[in-house]
Amino acid sequence: MEEIKPYTSLEEAMRELDNGGRFYNLFTEAQDEVITPAELSKVSGVFLTKQKMILFLEMALSRLDEKAKAEVLSKLDDRLQRHYQNYKPLQLTVSEAIKEHSSSSIIVTGTPKPNTLKSALEGFVLIPIGKTFMLVPILDVYDIYEITDEHTTDKIRIAHSKRSVKLPQQKLMVGGIWKQFPTSSDKDQVLTTDVLERSTPKQSGKRYLEIHYFVK
Repeated sequence: MEEIKPYTSLEEAMRELDNGGRFYNLFTEAQDEVITPAELSKVSGVFLTKQKMILFLEMALSRLDEKAKAEVLSKLDDRLQRHYQNYKPLQLTVSEAIKEHSSSSIIVTGTPKPNTLKSALEGFVLIPIGKTFMLVPILDVYDIYEITDEHTTDKIRIAHSKRSVKLPQQKLMVGGIWKQFPTSSDKDQVLTTDVLERSTPKQSGKRYLEIHYFVK
């Protein structure tokens, strides 16, 4: 997870995004008024995950006015336009995010606070071993936080990788991808790919927002 410094002008955004890609991206050119997946990959540091690249893009453009943002988006090439339409995250309040199940990428704003309640720490992370999965306690991989809605008492739980910097306890915009973590009821079950594919969302454990980026 990393902090994003949003672009503050159209000129800055285009200068950073229309960058020509890495030296081995032979068919991209800097400052040609076309932004390609290779160029977005370079600036975001994300190589293979389209969903994370688009999450980065949306948060990097979050401080631009609508006209400037639309101008940047109009420069995306056809492939990147499709990725954007497929993976564009929703910017929601905490209360809205709790009810949202149609989008896997979410951006919310609030102050993250560590959650030490036992009920929030019971999940397990799936570690693939051949065709099965080992269950590792969620606390071995993530720090668990919660963000409270500014106007209600609704809370959203977020999972933040222990390998990342600690989340500052101040008002942040955070962007992440929903993940389901098995609970203790699944601990003794042999989880295979077939079992996971047959699981319904209700059966597949606790739902957390795995955080990838934040903006102060």
